[in-house]
Amino acid sequence: MRSESEMFNLILKFAREDERIRAVYMNGSRANPKVPKDIFQDYDIVYVVTETLDFIDNQEWIQFFGDLIMMQEPDRNHFGDVSQIDIQSSYGFLMLFEDGNRIDLRIQTIAETLTTYGKDSLTVPLLDKDNLLPKIHPPSDRDYFVQKPTQLEYDSYTNNFWWCLQNVAKGMWRNQLPYSKLMFEHTIRKALDQMIAWWIGIQYDFRVSVGMFNKYFKDFLPENYWKMYEQTYANSNAEHMWESIFVSCELFRSLAQEVAERFQFTYPMDDDRNMTAFLKQVKDLPKDAKGIN
Repeated sequence: MRSESEMFNLILKFAREDERIRAVYMNGSRANPKVPKDIFQDYDIVYVVTETLDFIDNQEWIQFFGDLIMMQEPDRNHFGDVSQIDIQSSYGFLMLFEDGNRIDLRIQTIAETLTTYGKDSLTVPLLDKDNLLPKIHPPSDRDYFVQKPTQLEYDSYTNNFWWCLQNVAKGMWRNQLPYSKLMFEHTIRKALDQMIAWWIGIQYDFRVSVGMFNKYFKDFLPENYWKMYEQTYANSNAEHMWESIFVSCELFRSLAQEVAERFQFTYPMDDDRNMTAFLKQVKDLPKDAKGIN
């Protein structure tokens, strides 16, 4: 596997030798000094170019970086929605090479760069042939810090957590695995994860990032909370799914009450109590039941 220095040398060598490329900068985890380095870190690179279509129409230049396992062009994967696509201003190539290195390379015009450069606090300039890149602050993950909740946000997430559990429960009783799983993972987990992020934010005075898709939860949660969180992930076994539902309730309850106390919000204990009782009732409800009570 090519080393980090080899990859940066390659990325910059190509840029220096191609007159269409006027500047280079980097975003992502390699721009974040707090992130430990590992072999799976992408190289999130932006080439500032005179125009994009040459790179898109003739892609032989990609061979310079090595042999591909696979490539994705996310701006082509519009899934039927072409309304937001402007390939003449910006275009991306996600490239995974045979040695395991990955370059997420975006080409963008000078005009686009002058509009967007530095808006991401994790930005590092690497090359500037014409001194066109504006001065920016040193890279920091400040744009990704957990934000304090408002009263409305807190109330919305707690309400949605407890309300949508009845959808999970009826899906479980009906033996509708896709429905109950998706309702749990897309709705309940969203509320649970947000509450966890707020709780972590409190511990670190809201000067911390939990990472994309909350990937750093394990680094910040105490072991007992992390063990509970692990148990919220269940397989398709109904008994295991019910266990994950109830442990999610327990974890959410504990953290949400602490968040409420910190910000002087009101935790909806009646909703908690009533819905917990309802969940237990549905769990034990016979499949041929004609009513709840």
